[in-house]
Amino acid sequence: MGRYLLLWEIDRTRLPVDPKERGVGFNMLLEMVKQDIKKGMNKDWGVFIGELYGYSVFEGTEVEIMNMVQQYSPFVHFKTHPIGTLSQAEEMIKAMTK
Repeated sequence: MGRYLLLWEIDRTRLPVDPKERGVGFNMLLEMVKQDIKKGMNKDWGVFIGELYGYSVFEGTEVEIMNMVQQYSPFVHFKTHPIGTLSQAEEMIKAMTK
């Protein structure tokens, strides 16, 4: 199982102009995030203040991550980065210094 940093961005072209409609859509997306946290896959989540961007830290297999991001399509786009642990970095340094 891997750990991944996902940088997300809400698709501006899909946002309703009406603030109430936009609020309903944002609330729906936040409920989905809460469910991912409850399932234990989403370890951290945040929004960059004043932006339509943010981040999540997920744990799972590649297939689990692919399935998870599809539930947000087409409203949210993701850039995904695998995260190495401290012990993995130590292993890399150990291999470098042999």
